[in-house]
Amino acid sequence: MRLVVLLLLLAPPFLSCNRPAQDALCKRFLTPYPDVVSQRERTPQNSIFLDAMGHYTRKEYSEAIPMLEEAVRQDSRNALARLYLVSALLAENDPYRAEMHLDFLEKDPGKGFRDQVEWYNALCWLCEGNLEKAAQQARYIAARRHTYRSQAGELAKVLSDH
Repeated sequence: MRLVVLLLLLAPPFLSCNRPAQDALCKRFLTPYPDVVSQRERTPQNSIFLDAMGHYTRKEYSEAIPMLEEAVRQDSRNALARLYLVSALLAENDPYRAEMHLDFLEKDPGKGFRDQVEWYNALCWLCEGNLEKAAQQARYIAARRHTYRSQAGELAKVLSDH
């Protein structure tokens, strides 16, 4: 998947035929992952993560991103910090970098974020303009017992109309 991301980064921006409509769909379907960590007790080990989450909760994603990146650098196994980073990157219209971080989460199935990884992959592809792949992923999710089943069903329907 990283090779695909690299190729997309190098691709010309005109690959998407209707960028404003694509951006509107991206914003419509992106719901940032809910904050479930801000109430944790602050420790020297989690302080940067909690500070990042303060920005994240206030929807200050551009301020949260570098702090979440630092939290991930400090502890590459912190899957939750990485998931928030993915969400913030998508909110800041950087689906390529978000997808690269999803690769790390996919390789660690023990963390229990399979549903989130599958859904956020669909959003990355949607926001990148790969509507066919996003639609395929949305149909896959909608056909299963899945946390994001209803959202995926709606996305699949919208994309089938395009």
